[in-house]
Amino acid sequence: MNHVTSPRFGLAMAFGVGLLTLATVDQSRADVEVIVDQAKIIRLPTGVSTVVIGNPMIADISVQRSGIAIVTGKTYGVTNMIIMDGRGTTLSEEQVVVRAPEKSLVTVQRGMDRETLTCSPLCEKTVKVGDAQANFDIITGQSSSRSSLAGGMATSK
Repeated sequence: MNHVTSPRFGLAMAFGVGLLTLATVDQSRADVEVIVDQAKIIRLPTGVSTVVIGNPMIADISVQRSGIAIVTGKTYGVTNMIIMDGRGTTLSEEQVVVRAPEKSLVTVQRGMDRETLTCSPLCEKTVKVGDAQANFDIITGQSSSRSSLAGGMATSK
């Protein structure tokens, strides 16, 4: 009997594929995945004293009372998050993955200049690291002005 077609070989392959799938699923559960410019609430382990984000340009974290934290995606990329207790013992270390919104970003390339649009359902200009400087400056300037106006309105009440 050929080893490749034997029932034992098939069972061993199924078991191996099952273990590989289980390892992949466990790894993906350890990651914190957030969409850029959005926030995600996570539950922290008990006894947390310090939370560190490896690259705060990619993601930010705000620790709240009652064992929760808010992770905000700042730009696309991957960084890590280390959670420690009061003695400096690492309680957890996880990857933080900041992704683009599903199927909503459109990139327009004009020679060396790149522009990004978010389309859901209408297309509006947005910024993405790597966009042409002129486009980036216009959109970030408008966003800053809008935030200032909204902040002023909130404090004037």
